[in-house]
Amino acid sequence: MLSREKVSNVIGQSNYISRDLSWLQFNWRVLDQAKDSKRGLFERLKFLAITSSNLDEFFMIRVGSLYNYIDYGKERVDYSGLREMPFRKTLLNTAQAFFKDQQDEFKIHLQPLFRLNNFIIAKPSELTDEERSDVLAYFMRTIFPMLTPMVFDGYHAFPILVNKVLIFGVVTKDDSREGQRLSFVQIPQNLPRFFEIYRDEQIVFVPIEEIIRMEIGKLYRNVEIVSVNLFRITRNGDFTLEESDDVEADFIDEVKQKLKTRRTGRVVRIEIEPGASYWMMKTLKTRWELDDDNVFVADKMLDFTSLWQIVGHKEFRDRIPPIPPQVPSLDLPPSLKEKNIFDVLKQQDILLHHPYNNIEPVVDLLEKSAEDPDVLAIKITIYRLAKHSRITNALLKAAENGKHVSVLFEVKARFDEENNIREAQRLQKAGCFVVYGISRYKTHTKLLLIVRKDGDGVTRYVHLSSGNYNEDTSKIYTDTGLLTTNEIYAQDVSEFFNVITGHSLPSTYQYLITAPRDMRRQLIELIRQEAENARKGLPSGIVIKINSLEDKETIDELYLASQAGVPINLIVRGICCLRPGRQGLSENITVRSIVGDFLEHARLYYFHSNGDPKVYGGSADMMVRSFDRRVESLFRLASPRIKQQAINILAYNLRDNVNSYVMQENGEYYRCITDNTPFNIHKEFYNVTLEEVEKAKLF
Repeated sequence: MLSREKVSNVIGQSNYISRDLSWLQFNWRVLDQAKDSKRGLFERLKFLAITSSNLDEFFMIRVGSLYNYIDYGKERVDYSGLREMPFRKTLLNTAQAFFKDQQDEFKIHLQPLFRLNNFIIAKPSELTDEERSDVLAYFMRTIFPMLTPMVFDGYHAFPILVNKVLIFGVVTKDDSREGQRLSFVQIPQNLPRFFEIYRDEQIVFVPIEEIIRMEIGKLYRNVEIVSVNLFRITRNGDFTLEESDDVEADFIDEVKQKLKTRRTGRVVRIEIEPGASYWMMKTLKTRWELDDDNVFVADKMLDFTSLWQIVGHKEFRDRIPPIPPQVPSLDLPPSLKEKNIFDVLKQQDILLHHPYNNIEPVVDLLEKSAEDPDVLAIKITIYRLAKHSRITNALLKAAENGKHVSVLFEVKARFDEENNIREAQRLQKAGCFVVYGISRYKTHTKLLLIVRKDGDGVTRYVHLSSGNYNEDTSKIYTDTGLLTTNEIYAQDVSEFFNVITGHSLPSTYQYLITAPRDMRRQLIELIRQEAENARKGLPSGIVIKINSLEDKETIDELYLASQAGVPINLIVRGICCLRPGRQGLSENITVRSIVGDFLEHARLYYFHSNGDPKVYGGSADMMVRSFDRRVESLFRLASPRIKQQAINILAYNLRDNVNSYVMQENGEYYRCITDNTPFNIHKEFYNVTLEEVEKAKLF
């Protein structure tokens, strides 16, 4: 086993940052929002809950993926330069440090503020006699009938314990050779985490596990209980679908089968309260092939995601600052309701910047298209939908009205698979032509095409976007989308739909860059052109805003461009495997991450091109999966007016000094601190004017 010093040296010498360690750095930036004393308590609890759900997904997917290599004896060298086992220890130790930071923030800084904000979290022992009576009645009436002790011994198989559910491990005395017996009581998933008691001006939240702990003897009558230990497990949720060309019904069945394995996948983490039975823990670690690195001791509270019950409580709705009213796009007329959306788009392109601009023009276009007798066809790609989706309803209405509706539904959208399968089957039953993904690729591109009869011809209405067709997330995710009737976009998107719903292979696109076909190659050519301009002494520059940067080939090209003298500013919200500011490698590259009230989700690519900038928006990050394993698209912003708006978005991102974190050469981040006037893009974008847009410059 490598020493800690040796591990540190190996990581430091690599020209790349580990994807997984970089992700943990991102979650620390989210946790920093929970630590921000300028925020109210309920905002801070919200961010703490987000870090907890993020960490759950991290263990299910990223740590789960690592164990796929370890468990099946596959070799893997991380970007850090470490092999599987040394990297596993480094990763789990870093996750342990993060977990402790979470617990400390809750215990030391947040919990003392509860009483001042008119609530507490209390155990039954802290209640009045009358309150305890109410709690006991709730236990006997609602909780007790749902509880099922599951014993594990020589006569009973080890039970399948549910992923991410609170569980009591109960050790009782026994006449067997070991003298002890282990059983499990899973806490019902469909009950609230907290029982609520109104006490004058205060709400008392009583954890359901403490109510069960108080009365657990009722499940073990005439048996001596040695210990009662609360824990929670996280299972491997990473799987790869082995698709064939014949995907229809068999493919859907395969997805459903894989979803079941998520519930029974190998355990990769145990979270447990302090003082747990040594014998029980030895049993669990042996059973699940884990060691102490996989065991996370929560000295205050297990599963901070349950804090949403408090954050979203009706009594505290006014404690989180409301999202400001959305403003119209700079391209929209003052009142779109007074104008026909079809007529507006025939006159000009519209750039939408969410959540500052409403998604309503897109939904309105779809809903009007569903009813308009002149609309002949609708084609759309869907990745994630809102729970009560107006998009789905519009497509159903269009099909009922006899229009041709083609929907490419990505049923492998992680954690939305079941909802997507259900919605896709609804559309299919209504007569829509539904494609369930493409071969071995995940469809991540966001495109909409509407064909409408216009006199003797047709007009094609196109929407291209970085964001999902989801009315809910459009209020909290920053995204950009283009509405247009430009025939070049229309032709490109028509051809692209023919590719992804049929077998067409177009020779070229004019405004689109697509994956998995040639996106990496074209982006590398754009980077190389900037490097060539710099070597010739011509103006050059690159600004890229994405969610993740992980692809080695494009990272290497950015390094070479930096060495050629190209100034490169990267705005990367999450994972960044590139090292900025390394001598002889990347001195001309800066990386910043923006984390704040909204989730940064937009992708924009800017290349100076000797004073005639090329700017692209779209769905793709610079990741191996985006280039090689996904159907993605980037669209060139052709209109000078639209292009200038995108340049202003990037310029504002680089000016932000409230939500920004600057990445260091070692992969760590520090928060921007300035004595200048605060510039918070999550507020400033509500006040953008055409005059500011026209003045925007990047270099």
